[in-house]
Amino acid sequence: MKTRQELYGTEQPPVSNQPFLRSPWSFSYQTGALRHIKINGSEAIRGISFLVRDRDWGTLDPVLENEKILQTASALSISYDAVFHNQDARLDVRITIVVKPDCLTVTVKGRASGAFETNRAGFTVLHPICDVAGHNVTVDHSDGTREETTFPDFIEPWQPFVDITALTHRVNDLSVTCQFQGDTFEMEDQRQWGDASFKTYNRPLAKPWPYKIEDGSVLEQSVCLTWSACDKAPSILKKSSILEANFPEMALVMTPDDAERLAKNPSDLAAIKPQRLLCHFDTVLGHTSAQFQAFAKAQAAFPKVRFDLELICKCDPDPRPELYALAGEMQAASFNPASVLVCPSVDRQSTPPGSDWPDCPPLERVHEAASLAFVGVVRGGGMVSFFPELNRKRPPVHLLDFVSHGLCPIVHAADDISVMETLETIPHITRSMRAIIGETPYRIGPATLAMRQNPYGERTIPNPHDQRICMTDDDPRHRGDFAAAYVIGLATVLAPAEIAVWTPAALYGHRGVVADKGQWPIVRALKCLASLAGQPVFSAECADGLAQLWVGKTRLTANLMSDQNGPLAPFEWRLEKHRG
Repeated sequence: MKTRQELYGTEQPPVSNQPFLRSPWSFSYQTGALRHIKINGSEAIRGISFLVRDRDWGTLDPVLENEKILQTASALSISYDAVFHNQDARLDVRITIVVKPDCLTVTVKGRASGAFETNRAGFTVLHPICDVAGHNVTVDHSDGTREETTFPDFIEPWQPFVDITALTHRVNDLSVTCQFQGDTFEMEDQRQWGDASFKTYNRPLAKPWPYKIEDGSVLEQSVCLTWSACDKAPSILKKSSILEANFPEMALVMTPDDAERLAKNPSDLAAIKPQRLLCHFDTVLGHTSAQFQAFAKAQAAFPKVRFDLELICKCDPDPRPELYALAGEMQAASFNPASVLVCPSVDRQSTPPGSDWPDCPPLERVHEAASLAFVGVVRGGGMVSFFPELNRKRPPVHLLDFVSHGLCPIVHAADDISVMETLETIPHITRSMRAIIGETPYRIGPATLAMRQNPYGERTIPNPHDQRICMTDDDPRHRGDFAAAYVIGLATVLAPAEIAVWTPAALYGHRGVVADKGQWPIVRALKCLASLAGQPVFSAECADGLAQLWVGKTRLTANLMSDQNGPLAPFEWRLEKHRG
């Protein structure tokens, strides 16, 4: 049996899940939260939790105390105290969960000691996406009106529903209602960030944040689930798709400092043998000529590898002078990228609903200028952050040769199950992206466990103790078997989407492939996946905790679970070569 360090890259144990069955309800209880709430064995709600966010949208970890679990003939009751600390203030809450045959209710009552700063403090309810996206839902509003509508099919960039007091949807032959009290609730389509859920949360994003819960103020909220029998919803026929995709080329991302290091240590690339290197160039950092020169040194050492330039530019109202100057410096350095992706620096930060857009010339003007500056070079656009930013500020596809965005599975949740569940969402992202860009070549990356840069705050979250935390730039699981299984799962869900290039790792650093000592498990998986570039994809499926990918003559099977899954140990993967 492998150690935690080997499996997860950390000694921190996985979060424990305590299963409860109280007919007709069943769910897992995880550190005060309810997960995978089922009625008669069918999932109705993905999760209910009380969350507190700091000013960078990081999740504050509470101290849980005085937990009591009481089961009687008529009900199950779970209650506990949670204490949240932020700077010199604290928020003390008492949460009670009561489960009866006809309803499941979660309530909270709390009080602030000191002026408690937060971006959000309240219940979050997650609806699953399977058999929910594109299906009917009834939305009740605070003015008493009722809206008959559907959950979004393609990913919605803005809140699909606001001012929510209740949501009712079907689960097989049941009608399930979720009622909210204590604040104004609205929904966002969390598939944008990779989460396998539609999230309903309190306090509209249009209101100012961060805000303060003043000293002595009382917070009270409740969520109540009820159900009733109804006619079974008509099934929606899903079109079977014939795979006609080839497996994408692989890139590794690197900075100018990384390029200098690579030029001195050319054997570092041999472990993976990627087809491309993604060169991250940031004009805001200055020393632009030196950045180009660093990439030119690496390119001279690897003339057969294609170098792609990810160009972060300042973008004055007239972007032409800046881009012309950069093109001249690039030529002077003898750096010849195979492609150039131009992204305004301000677009690295997210613009949430209700916020003012930062000053930036229209993207049409930016990319028209790029076409004049980088003549004869394949040019791309999109976002160097994630899909939500692209979905909210869509690129002028007609001016571009390719479109790109990144992925990160730890924006909202960082436990092992949630991270693997993000793979369920990737087909929703790629399908929604195709609705935007059509047949334009599509690139993904960087797509790493840890976050390269935080679009939702002033920084990524430090992780000195190797924990599982959201929005960190250093996830210890990258160094364990977990990452190898995850990246095979990611390759599996991306394979049918006709991705041209994917960037699943950096060359160096916390998200890299070159370890200070030994070799991380992800390296062997990436080397195998890199070798598949350009080969036909015959089948690709993630189901029942397994990722199964058949490309060319190679079959890969990865266990995405922390338990034995058939012949595969936790996070183990196997390769089979077929003749013919």
